Amino acid sequence: MNIAILGTGAGARQHAARLGALGHRVVVGTRDPEATLARTEPDMMGTEPFAVFHRAHPELTLATFAQAAAAGELVINGIDGANAVAALTALPTDALAGKTLIDYAVPYVYQQPGDAEHSWPTPWGEMPRLNPVDTDSLAEQIQRALPETKVVKTFVTQEQETVVNPAEFGGGDHTMFLAGDHQDAKAAAGELLTAYGWSDIIDVGPLAAARGLEMYAHFHTALGLALNGRFGVKIVR
Repeated sequence: MNIAILGTGAGARQHAARLGALGHRVVVGTRDPEATLARTEPDMMGTEPFAVFHRAHPELTLATFAQAAAAGELVINGIDGANAVAALTALPTDALAGKTLIDYAVPYVYQQPGDAEHSWPTPWGEMPRLNPVDTDSLAEQIQRALPETKVVKTFVTQEQETVVNPAEFGGGDHTMFLAGDHQDAKAAAGELLTAYGWSDIIDVGPLAAARGLEMYAHFHTALGLALNGRFGVKIVR
């Protein structure tokens, strides 16, 4: 399958490498391919320049967001939550029409030090707040902005390196969740998760349930800090 991944961050790279290894044709989208390849410094999260990753995975194609979206039969959104809606709606109207868009972005709003009303300090700085919350979600905002696209929220309750390799915890016996308003799109997302190695996948319902999946990010961070590392989550029922 031709799969487009929009974004070049650490999470997007996990998906690109794994999907390539599974035999898919992967196109990675970025705002400016030349600028992306020209960077020589790590990004704000300490991730090595994309050019280093690309040299290790020459089978991947790097293109603009529009070119990648047009080439993909299925599209994965790895654009950061603060910029996702603007970047996706800037694409040509037919680039995503009728396609499944898997969104795993967290709607983080990063603040300047001291700006938080009630600070939550972490080893990497103040924990960003979430916006939207409660009565809306980033996934729903994307769906409203792209009514002809079938948006599915998934991957968001784990670090992406665990999403693409669930077997590293409990032999893969932990739980992934998905939400969306289109059954065929959720089925496509489920097939991808199964290919990654997930055996326990819970459909939590319509896209409105993405509110809970996105807001879980803060609890996941709290657990990660308490456990001092990554982990898997199993729903026992």
